[in-house]
Amino acid sequence: MVKLTRIYTRTGDTGQTGLGDGSRVAKTDPRVTAYGTVDELNALLGICRLHAGGDLEAALTRIQNDLFDVGADLCTPEQDDPPFEPLRVVAAQTEWLEAEIDRVNANLDTLRSFVLPAGSPAAAHLHHARTVARRAERDTAALAVTTPINEHVLGYLNRLSDYLFVLARDANRDAGGDVLWQPGENR
Repeated sequence: MVKLTRIYTRTGDTGQTGLGDGSRVAKTDPRVTAYGTVDELNALLGICRLHAGGDLEAALTRIQNDLFDVGADLCTPEQDDPPFEPLRVVAAQTEWLEAEIDRVNANLDTLRSFVLPAGSPAAAHLHHARTVARRAERDTAALAVTTPINEHVLGYLNRLSDYLFVLARDANRDAGGDVLWQPGENR
């Protein structure tokens, strides 16, 4: 259980931050960048929830909780013999996203062009969240080049951006449909 009684500690005033295993790294460390972008995505999903209701809000709430799991996973380095059982993303979290993508996509028209990130307020915010999810995935992939990470994290982030894409399309379905790219329209 998390218990925060004091919000500031002053321990980060020198440009260092603590990781989940107690070690300290620079705030510019690729690990901090990766989970920082995940945190940014989570905040953006809070904005998406302002334009959601019912099933969409429930799904976004679930994803926000999962993103805290992703952040906890990323902030705790992989160890051979950890002193405690770290929270790790599991395959079932990605599998839920895949099932949701299939469910939502089954009700959408087949795409015949790329989709512009526009439309209803909900769709526009979901498209924005999709781009931040892709950045979180890139930041995490960059971390994985030099540091071992849980293999399920990258899959989760990759599938999440796909899910946010179909959710944006679904949000536009009742608002006039997708805003489609018109190649070369303004030449």
